[in-house]
Amino acid sequence: MRKNAPRWALALALLAAIAAALLHRARFDAAALQAGVQAAGAAGPLLFVAFYALATLLFLPGAALTLAGGALFGPCWGGLWSLSGATAGAALAFLIARYLGADWVARRAGPRLSGLIEGVASEGWRFVAFVRLVPLFPFNLLNCALGLTRIGFAAYVLASGVFMLPGAFAYSWLGHAGREALAGGKGLVGNVMIALALLSAVAFLPRLVRRLRASRPIEVGDLTG
Repeated sequence: MRKNAPRWALALALLAAIAAALLHRARFDAAALQAGVQAAGAAGPLLFVAFYALATLLFLPGAALTLAGGALFGPCWGGLWSLSGATAGAALAFLIARYLGADWVARRAGPRLSGLIEGVASEGWRFVAFVRLVPLFPFNLLNCALGLTRIGFAAYVLASGVFMLPGAFAYSWLGHAGREALAGGKGLVGNVMIALALLSAVAFLPRLVRRLRASRPIEVGDLTG
C-alpha cells in the first residue's frame, strides 16, 4: 500500500478536481476567459494554452474552447493556440493514465482485453489518427484510455497533434466567423463559407485514414522524416 500511496493520492486529487470542475463548469464561460486573456496581456496566449490543457485534463468541453480561441485570437492564431492546448492536455492525460493504471490493467486483463490492447498497440499512430479524425469516443475519455495501452508516447503525441489540426482550425475559423457576425464585421459571408468548407473537409478525412490503415505499417520515423 505504501508503494502505491502516491498513485492513490494523485488519483483521488484528480477525481476531486474533475468533480469540482464539472460542478462549477458554468463559471468557465467565454466572457470570463476573454477577461483573463486580456488581463494577461502578452502572456494571454500562454494562459489560454495552459487553461485549455487543464480543461482537457478535467474533462471540460474542448470544442467550446476552440471556438473561443478563434474569437479571441483570430482563425489562424486561435487554431494554433487551441491545437497546442489540446495536444498538451492530451499528452498530460495520457501520461497520468499510464502512471496510474497501465500496470494494473496489464496484470488483470483477460485474454479478450489483452488482445484488444495488443491490436491497438500494433496499429500504433494509425489508430490514434483514426480516432482523432473519427470521434467515436469522447476526446477527454479517449486520452485516458489510450494511456492504458502500449502505444508509444511519441507516436501518440505526434499523431494527436497532426490529426487534430484540421478540426482545430475548422472550429477556430467558425468561432472567428461567429464573432464577426456578432460585430457586424466585413467579410462575414466569406468567413462563414471558409469555416463550412473546412468542416466539410474534416468530414472526408476519415477516408484517408482508412487507406493508411490498409497500407504497410508506418513507424514514428516516417512522421518525423
